[in-house]
Amino acid sequence: MCLLPAGEWPEESWMQRVAAEMKYSETAFALPLPVEAGGETEADWAIRWFTPLAETNLCGHATLATAHVVRSELGLLGTVRFSSRQSGILVTHADEKGSITLDFPAAPGDEVPVPEGLAQALAVEPEATFRTGALGDLLTVLPDEATVRAVAPDLDAVAALTRREGLRGVIITAPAVGTGLGYDFVSRFFSPAEGILEDPVTGSAHTALAPYWSARLGRDGLTGLQASARPGMVRTAVHGDRVHLTGNAVTILDGTLHV
Repeated sequence: MCLLPAGEWPEESWMQRVAAEMKYSETAFALPLPVEAGGETEADWAIRWFTPLAETNLCGHATLATAHVVRSELGLLGTVRFSSRQSGILVTHADEKGSITLDFPAAPGDEVPVPEGLAQALAVEPEATFRTGALGDLLTVLPDEATVRAVAPDLDAVAALTRREGLRGVIITAPAVGTGLGYDFVSRFFSPAEGILEDPVTGSAHTALAPYWSARLGRDGLTGLQASARPGMVRTAVHGDRVHLTGNAVTILDGTLHV
């Protein structure tokens, strides 16, 4: 993620080039917002996200990283509010142990027929597929955890399908193989048309996964395992039309960009 100085947004082309240099998933850009007269303001920061190829409407892990950085580098404890262009005000809260909870809009899916070519692109027959509205993903339910882990998609075919269907990406998911594992469901996420072959952990996808699995399993609070090569856990809790996503972040590299 990239903390920007106060003022105007830099050129979109510059932010896109920075994201392309990162080459891996989304990059968040955060701009501090001025405090209005009287000290009241709707949000503390404006935030935007860019994949290596395009600007996107919502990103969970990059928002988590931004909340972590403003906490660890700037000492902003507790609640931090981000204003986004398409997803409204996103509230984050860090507890005393460093866990960060994101308050995001829920993206419940509407079941749709399996799109033509999806089974061939995944080399597995989906049980059901759901479009996730403004999130722009296709939530694809597979038979079991082992199938999700084994999928080796034809990424060119996935890219062609998402472009044709007007989608951001494809989520594949299934229930956990058993109980007592520390997670309730598994998922993976592919968005090759936006430059993300496979995302390691996709917070925004869990705004659709959480409502689906909470309804199916009958519990509001769940834990999802994103079973990528760099797997991660996301704790989810459905609160009406909002989803709380909780995780942790660690700084592994920092530096300064000179424009």
